[in-house]
Amino acid sequence: MFALEDEYEVFTTTQPEEGLSLMAKEEIDVVLLDMRIKDVNGLTLIPQMLQVQPELIIIMMTAYGTIESSVTALQLGAFHYLTKPVNIAEVKALLEKGLRFTALNTERKRLYDLVHPAESYAGIVGKSSEMKRVFTLMEKVKDITSNVLILGESGTGKELVAKGLHEESERKNKPFCVLNCAAIPETLMESELFGHEKGAFTGAIQSKEGIFEKAHEGTLFLDEIGEMPLHLQAKLLRILQNGEVTRIGSTQTKKVDVRILAATNRNLSDEVNKGQFREDLFYRLHVIPIELPPLRKRLEDVPLLLDHFLKLFCEKIGREVNGFQPQVKELLYSYTYPGNVRELANIIEYSVAMTDGEISVEDLPANLQFIKNKEVAAAGNHQEFYVPPNWTLEQMEKETIRQTLSRLNGHRQQTADALGISERSLRDRIKRYSIER
Repeated sequence: MFALEDEYEVFTTTQPEEGLSLMAKEEIDVVLLDMRIKDVNGLTLIPQMLQVQPELIIIMMTAYGTIESSVTALQLGAFHYLTKPVNIAEVKALLEKGLRFTALNTERKRLYDLVHPAESYAGIVGKSSEMKRVFTLMEKVKDITSNVLILGESGTGKELVAKGLHEESERKNKPFCVLNCAAIPETLMESELFGHEKGAFTGAIQSKEGIFEKAHEGTLFLDEIGEMPLHLQAKLLRILQNGEVTRIGSTQTKKVDVRILAATNRNLSDEVNKGQFREDLFYRLHVIPIELPPLRKRLEDVPLLLDHFLKLFCEKIGREVNGFQPQVKELLYSYTYPGNVRELANIIEYSVAMTDGEISVEDLPANLQFIKNKEVAAAGNHQEFYVPPNWTLEQMEKETIRQTLSRLNGHRQQTADALGISERSLRDRIKRYSIER
């Protein structure tokens, strides 16, 4: 295939799983697939590849071509079939034909999307280019068994993505189990993961199945995986490698069929370098990464999210609300949401509970009432503030620092200059008030 590298971007692999992972990460247009890869029949890979990328052009190649195998390949969804030794001119002609076919399909989909714009996927709301990329990747990987690592700041919706992948998959009628590694004490986590037998330790008065057994044939979501202790990471790795779980206090192993989705708000590469996360486990989990953007990077989705959460919390609280006053919309459209979508949801739930009809600035949480003039704030000049009457001087100082830091993208020297204090004084106040940008 080296003869093609002058004209095309070419990826090569002899490992089926690596090929499927590559397809999920890269925009692959055409696959030249050998009938035999190691000990794997290439025909069995066609459905798996088309699950990841339904519009994929697959050209089969074999040294032992038969009419039956070529017909089977085409029935499974292959675009064409070549018998070795292949003629490079014939390969190039087929590639061009396949690429033209892909281009036509892409244009057809683009025109359809213009008429029917998608604003959500699996209950996740968004129409920004950032979220469309997330939705596209979710659709590609929903039915494959490769491990998925969901990355993003706190509050970006990592559990929603995990649940969405499960609900859109062939496992949707099987269990969806969640384990938050940051919420369970280290002394209890091993039992939660693997289960235990009666009498395995003090207090084990009866046998208990672990979450891997509970999730059998379904999906297990390991939230905040970066918080898992190192010694348990080694045990988790063994389960991922052999698909077997052993309860505490038992020597018997049990086969489990579980799809693993993990999530973290940490940079696991940095944790690996620090020796706080196993490198082999990182690569085992990081087969297909899905990175969620912070809400401040997709503010165009805020109007959609406002409507979504307003309807949700009106139904939950049992209250009729006549929308938002214009000043509230301006404020919420420009706010940077350090707590991301979770913070926005909390804001709307609070406001629905507080309002008597149409949501006003006075119905918002106190920290948002602090900002009065969106245009002046966005321009980076002097800000006018609405100060809640019950605020203390410390609350005002903390919010002023937080807002100025956010406006100046976390640049401390510029923030100190804008506030008329030294950078050292700013550092002291950030520490005192536990301010996070």
